[in-house]
Amino acid sequence: MALAVSCNQNQAAAPAAAESSEDSTAVAGSIVFFNMDKVMEGYDMANDLNSVFETKTSGIQAEIDRRGKKLEKDMTDFQNKVDKGLLTTSVAQAQYQKIQQQQQDYQQYVMRKQQEMSEEQQVMMNQIANAIAEFVEEYNAEHQYSLILTTAGPILSTPVVTGDPRLDITEDLLAGLNAAYIKTKEAGKK
Repeated sequence: MALAVSCNQNQAAAPAAAESSEDSTAVAGSIVFFNMDKVMEGYDMANDLNSVFETKTSGIQAEIDRRGKKLEKDMTDFQNKVDKGLLTTSVAQAQYQKIQQQQQDYQQYVMRKQQEMSEEQQVMMNQIANAIAEFVEEYNAEHQYSLILTTAGPILSTPVVTGDPRLDITEDLLAGLNAAYIKTKEAGKK
């Protein structure tokens, strides 16, 4: 996920000594960056939504497995009856068609559930991205940076391969995101 936020470049109006965190010495007008991977790992909202998603996925996968085993059992039972000559031709044909329909229904169910989970995952990622983007806008309104870049990747991160660590606002941004999320959660409980 790439996120670049172009910000107000009116440096005269912003206080020159604004600092973004204890580690960052970036001042108004600076070009700063944050590590999206670290934000996603440490952002409580992302972790909470991901936990809910994983729980749902596990439940759906268990139901898919249960239905698959039942279908497999029905197919094996049918084949055993055919092999032992326990069914007339007309009954065997009717049961065979019934099993084919069950198989088709099962495949459609699996595809439908996979599509639902894919959509749900996309919605979750959109919620997280939207919350981060909104917070970055608010954050920058306070700090007045010229440009905020995001970087991702542990070995050769892109688009910022290297930068002055004093311009890395990741920890400050993450702390602010989590504080805002906690306020939102508490407001939702009331």
